[in-house]
Amino acid sequence: MSETHVDVLIVGAGISGIDVAYRIRERCPELGITIVEARDRLGGTWDLFRYPGVRSDSDIYTLSFPFRPWQGERSIVDGDELLAYVEDTARQCRIDERIEYGTRVLSADWNSGTARWTVTAERAGETLTYVTRFLAGCTGYYDYDHPHDPGFAGTGDFTGTIVHPQFWPAGLDYTGKQVAVVGSGATAVTVAPAMADAAAHVTMVQRTPSYVLAQPRVDAIARTLRRFLPPDTAHRIARTKNTAAQWALFQSCRRFPNAMRALLRKGAVAAVGDAGIVDRHFRPPYDPWEQRMCIAPDGDLYQAVRAGRVSMATGHIDRFVPEGIRLTDGTVVEADVVVTATGLRIKLLGGVTLTVDGEPVDVSKTCTYHGALLSGLPNFAVCIGYINLSWTVRADVTARLIARVLRRLLDTGADAVVPVAPADLGPTGPFMDMRSGYLARAADIMPRAGRRYPWAFRQNVLLDVLATNRTGLDDGLVWSRIRREAHA
Repeated sequence: MSETHVDVLIVGAGISGIDVAYRIRERCPELGITIVEARDRLGGTWDLFRYPGVRSDSDIYTLSFPFRPWQGERSIVDGDELLAYVEDTARQCRIDERIEYGTRVLSADWNSGTARWTVTAERAGETLTYVTRFLAGCTGYYDYDHPHDPGFAGTGDFTGTIVHPQFWPAGLDYTGKQVAVVGSGATAVTVAPAMADAAAHVTMVQRTPSYVLAQPRVDAIARTLRRFLPPDTAHRIARTKNTAAQWALFQSCRRFPNAMRALLRKGAVAAVGDAGIVDRHFRPPYDPWEQRMCIAPDGDLYQAVRAGRVSMATGHIDRFVPEGIRLTDGTVVEADVVVTATGLRIKLLGGVTLTVDGEPVDVSKTCTYHGALLSGLPNFAVCIGYINLSWTVRADVTARLIARVLRRLLDTGADAVVPVAPADLGPTGPFMDMRSGYLARAADIMPRAGRRYPWAFRQNVLLDVLATNRTGLDDGLVWSRIRREAHA
């Protein structure tokens, strides 16, 4: 079996993989990079999702790459616009030339004697082997192939069509039909008003309400900045402004939950025009930002509810029945089409099996170093974005940290670097710690995070960025060299 040798192997060609590749080439241009992507196109999430209304759930100034200014007019952008931007960025930076598509990584084994990862992959039924000095997992954190299935009873009795947003069928015609959207997260909040434009009526069926924040599609300040400043400068200011605003919103919700709950309710009542509807269907039993907050561009969901094109049904689902969905209170939501926007399932590292010198690695027993490296895993990084802020804000911080680590490996002649958590680390928790259902279900398989840096990952952009950018790469990291003859 032939082996392909590469300095850095990046798994995944979505936003994270492209960001990591750019930052490595920026700081370590002498390193060869290969990106392997299981799908046939780059873009990750933005190539996968095709459901009606698919869009960014964060403003584009913080979701876009800091090294490639966004030139569009809108701040909340459609999925196809975002995908085109990611593709164009990869092409302009010539990163697309380093991507090998249709290549699914199965396993990776670190050899301490050679200080190399041996990576086994599959392409078109053929087994491939890569030998790499450094391995970076940029696969996101959810399962592309298997979304969360709550196991609703009676789905076989339903006489209509059931679809999941993750596998949207091409050509599905719901014009003039009754549609039920099951869920209350970002996908449901997106799909319901989008389908309402053509459907006879849409009912959003939710077990628990979510906080929904109306946000303008166009950032008026960013638009003004672009009229008077160079694109790079305007983009940088808009990105900083929006990052600060998102951070301030999150911190305000955590520090003053009652006041923010009242403020969010006031905005919802003004948008919907009916306090009773808001209190029944848009008033969660938890504090703001204990779970991810949903964005409604220009308040489109509220507008659709106010216009009577979307109605809400809050309660537990008993089972599917031939004519639709029956709730436990006996209410039947009639539907011709049911969209099960029931959430994601976590799948870390794209399902890749990791071993060190042949010994299996349980990533739930590892601790994250600045949310990027995993204790006990040499020359390995994982790029995970924020869950309470735009993904790319954190992904780029991680990408720059990875590039710094590689630069030091080159400059010092070291062969390996491994995070080693201290014995007195103290209490730890899942490094993505939030009450959202998909995260709570996966808490026991996640790497851990401590309460102090470099082992903390606070989901606080101010503290995380300061700590990560200032780290000296000595506290918590062990650098080593092997005998030269071991390379022979």
